Amino acid sequence: MRDIVNTEQEQAWNGPEGAHWARNQDRWNAVNEGFDEPLLDAAGITGDHRTLDLGCGAGQTTRLAALRAPRGSALGLDLSGPMLAEARARAHREGIANVSFTQGDAQTHPFDAGVFDAAISRYGVMFYADPVAAFANVGRALRPGGRLAFVCPADATLNAWVAAVASLRDFLPVGDFGRPGLPGMFSLSAPDRIHDVLTTAGFTGIAINQAQAYGTWGHGAEDAAEFLLGTGPGRHLLEQAGPTARTRARQALTDHLRAHEAADGTVRLRSTSWLVTADRPADR
Repeated sequence: MRDIVNTEQEQAWNGPEGAHWARNQDRWNAVNEGFDEPLLDAAGITGDHRTLDLGCGAGQTTRLAALRAPRGSALGLDLSGPMLAEARARAHREGIANVSFTQGDAQTHPFDAGVFDAAISRYGVMFYADPVAAFANVGRALRPGGRLAFVCPADATLNAWVAAVASLRDFLPVGDFGRPGLPGMFSLSAPDRIHDVLTTAGFTGIAINQAQAYGTWGHGAEDAAEFLLGTGPGRHLLEQAGPTARTRARQALTDHLRAHEAADGTVRLRSTSWLVTADRPADR
């Protein structure tokens, strides 16, 4: 890897968190897939477009972008070696030839100037240690008039999975889980913050619209509870509790999620996000 400055996130996503996401990619796609088409529509990807996917993970949105531009290409960028290995394997299995992946830090990656028509991200832009530097670097990689489109979580209170975790405060040290912070899942949850970052990074035509989708977190409440507790935040909270508290937390979360079981047994939770678009000025 070259020019990695976001070392804390690099370590996390090449450790247990990255391995967890790579192993459970189908489940994470089921959680987030409701935002895929709105994101790609907002980016306007078509025909011969060249797309950059930021924080691409195991490459679901990268592959979808490549399929939308059969005469173009899509490049996925991520810090995580385990997830990129999964991304390459899936692209090979699916026979998608106009897609590639590289390991790097969006804040400093040496992109060629003006080579992309669009840059997209599904929940990959909240973890930058220096978001202005990251978006400014991405802006330079876009052609004049190029489009940035990304999805990031809105306020934690509007996301049902956060409410599920918060329901465990009697057993786990939930504290201020979900509070905005930099970098972190909710670092861009305030529209004013998004607008300030993108404006400082040189983008114009900024639009921030709320988007909601229901994702599938598991098949049955017990399965969904185990999956949620196996995420990075869930593991972090469990590690700080004793055996009895962990057992009670699992039961409490299972009970909470039963209210979200559909007729077919799937557990579906509503996520509320910001769908953000912005443009690189045509005269730069």
